[in-house]
Amino acid sequence: MNRLAVRQSNFIYWASGIVSICGIVFEVLFGALGSYILGDGVKQYTLTISLFLTGMGIGASISERVLKNLIVAFIYIEFFVALIGGFSSFVMFGITAFSPAGTDALFLYIITLTIGGLTGVELPILIRKANEIGVSLNRSTARVLFSDYAGGLVGGMLFAFFLRPQLGMVKTAFLVGCINLIVAIIVLIMFRKEVKRFTTHLLVAIVIGISLLLGLLFGEEMAFSFEQKLYKDPIIHMEESQYQKIVLTQNEDDVRLYLNGGLQLSSIDEHRYHETLVHPTMAQAESIENVLILGGGDGIAAKEVLKYDDVKNITLVDLDPAVVDLANENEKLLALNKHSLQNEKVHIKHQDAYQYLEETEKIFDVIIIDLPDPNDESLNKLYTKEFYALARNHMELNGAMMVQATSPYFATEVYWTISETIESNDLQVANLHVDIPSFGNWGFVMASRNEINLNQLEIEVKTNFLTADLLPSLAKFGKDTDEDIVENGKQIAIKPNTLIDPRLIQIYERSWKYY
Repeated sequence: MNRLAVRQSNFIYWASGIVSICGIVFEVLFGALGSYILGDGVKQYTLTISLFLTGMGIGASISERVLKNLIVAFIYIEFFVALIGGFSSFVMFGITAFSPAGTDALFLYIITLTIGGLTGVELPILIRKANEIGVSLNRSTARVLFSDYAGGLVGGMLFAFFLRPQLGMVKTAFLVGCINLIVAIIVLIMFRKEVKRFTTHLLVAIVIGISLLLGLLFGEEMAFSFEQKLYKDPIIHMEESQYQKIVLTQNEDDVRLYLNGGLQLSSIDEHRYHETLVHPTMAQAESIENVLILGGGDGIAAKEVLKYDDVKNITLVDLDPAVVDLANENEKLLALNKHSLQNEKVHIKHQDAYQYLEETEKIFDVIIIDLPDPNDESLNKLYTKEFYALARNHMELNGAMMVQATSPYFATEVYWTISETIESNDLQVANLHVDIPSFGNWGFVMASRNEINLNQLEIEVKTNFLTADLLPSLAKFGKDTDEDIVENGKQIAIKPNTLIDPRLIQIYERSWKYY
């Protein structure tokens, strides 16, 4: 091969790696979009991977029909990937804000299949072009596939550790679209002697480039206005952490915290939630010197625990440093948590709650489990028999534990499954629920090795809602929310949730379907 052919074939290998990086980024981006907007991360990532690979298979099949003008075909495939992929996140937020329910899911699945299909056409074309230049088929195939697979690893790492946390989902899509376009332009210039109407193709590239650059500069601001429609109140803070999207809204005195679109607290009624979460447990435990809080990165549960002078040490385990940083820096959250996370008694660990319990040797008097609802596999493990066994084993013999357990009204079977799962570890339980205007009716499960008598518990600190006299009434459930759940004339058998049988995810998704 002459020097030009060598340069062209080498760039083909580089191009295959670069477009592979872009393809993987789009694939995981679509999974992240589905997880954030549609919920159930495992389901959305599974569908995304399946649809993307199916699209690649369809694309590979179509590629055999591309017999002429391989370079022009590749260039226009990159044009389409750049344009469709670049605007994907932006359009997804717009559809979610303005279109009927279900439209966003349909759009996401179609666009995933489309980008997968275009990606599937790319590689066979590059392999055939390298072979056409003079590279043997076995070498061209091996090198293009190597570049493709290696690019896949790079793309996944880039998205997880840089693109999503630093740029967010809208800018990431536009930036990756720009990279696809740049590859197309370089190929167009490098093979310009083979390309008819070179100027026309270059003008198309320039138009697409201007569109993507405008999107990169202004798309996030417009998408922000779309996303604002997903929330009841004006957004005052938004960030994309390594683990989730964090949003603060405010309407007059009502400040609300959302994680991945799910409401975590409202300043007007958080006291009803956190007082029920903390104080019955503190009253049940014989000693309260050492307290473990799993979750609670907003610092409000810690604030309630710090009302007790006998508390000597609080270990707070929250996976996401960004939530804790926000709670330590934002004026609105600092007003709510009273600077609790900066108290010398509070020691913060940024770690998965399950992993922390597996590794720590500490024993606690009180354990407060304030984790997000079990709507995906990673959260489901924190609601299993195995997890509660770990928690029990780190609880003093006369200690107590409280678990937030979602709504017994909206998700009755979920609530009682959590209760049964805790109880299956030879623990005594007390079932509580309280009306919280921003959430609705919300449930908690208190557990101890000792019998729990709510009538004998005393609330000895200042509260805004909870009293010792009120506490027993929180254990009374109506017929439509008690554990005798009847469906189609048959009583549902409540079974523990386990790592081997993660039944809670399906129950949760079914329960919240219409809410």
